[in-house]
Amino acid sequence: MKLEHVELTLESCRFCLMCRHVDPVSHVTFNEALTPHGIALTATSQKRGLIEWNEESVNVIYSDVDGGNARAHCVTNKPFSEGVAAVKAEVATRGLAPQSVYDVYKKLLEHHSPYGTERLEFSQQKSDVALFVGDEAHYLWLSAVDAALKLLEAVGYKPTLIGRGRSSGFLASSLGFRELAEKQARMTLEDIQTTNVKQVVTFSVGDTFTLTQLYPERLGVTLPDDVQVTDLLSLLVEKKATFKSFGDKSAYAYIDPTHAVRVPSRFDVPRTLLKTILPGEAKELFWRRERAHPVGSTAVQFANPALAEKLTRARLEDAKNTGASVIYCEDPATLYHLGKYAKDYRLEVKGMYEFLASRLVKG
Repeated sequence: MKLEHVELTLESCRFCLMCRHVDPVSHVTFNEALTPHGIALTATSQKRGLIEWNEESVNVIYSDVDGGNARAHCVTNKPFSEGVAAVKAEVATRGLAPQSVYDVYKKLLEHHSPYGTERLEFSQQKSDVALFVGDEAHYLWLSAVDAALKLLEAVGYKPTLIGRGRSSGFLASSLGFRELAEKQARMTLEDIQTTNVKQVVTFSVGDTFTLTQLYPERLGVTLPDDVQVTDLLSLLVEKKATFKSFGDKSAYAYIDPTHAVRVPSRFDVPRTLLKTILPGEAKELFWRRERAHPVGSTAVQFANPALAEKLTRARLEDAKNTGASVIYCEDPATLYHLGKYAKDYRLEVKGMYEFLASRLVKG
């Protein structure tokens, strides 16, 4: 995204309050400067020469969690976070970003992930279907990978694994490193082309968003027209996978993962699957579906760890207030961050893929 286009976007956002009511950051900080219009006002004020980039103003820009809430509630579909990502790129290029951002950049350059250092060999096995693993599933919630493969086998798929242990490019883009993000996106594209896959299955709506929207909008990378991207839960519903009921009648809640608002067509899918198995009462969080808030699993976990923790704890507090004792989610990064603090709220966190795999009805 060119900076002149970004400026037009942020000019529109700087005095607009259309998405203010669903802003996750102000919900946990009570700081108006960190709302979308406050961030836009900071960026446009710097362009006008009214303020300089310093620690305070840069931290405002890096407080955007890039979760999609602003755009999801904009009647004119303004690409707010895409605009902020471009401003971050300008800040990072000038060497003005927080040191922690450059520390992550170094890890991404060396290992293509901030979470681990393994050098994973890419399988060039030909297949019609690929499972995009990424680095979050591989390093943060590995049990989901085996469970996903078991679920795919149950509906007749034997996928090749792509992107295993490698960031999708979202993190680099959100931190302001567009060139590296584009490189990682093209590596994913190369994986797809090398294996001749026609369908890419993702672990999360975040990966679905990255491959289908972030790549073309922010990075100029487009997957082949004949390649379909589907998240695993949607595929299980489509293929009519069947599961055994579960005896536990405890109240439970499904937590919409980070980026859920970016794929609104998918809100009902996980809820429907859980209701077919669980006899307990399904509770709903206040911040759910189209107004779902992210946990601290995006770039903010590195740029502002304290803010990331507040976001995650707010999700757990919301879940606790429903009366649920167990919370389910499928996104590896969301699960990892919820798991850090769940005991403080007397909540049990369960990965949906592992749970579904344990309840499979053998064909």
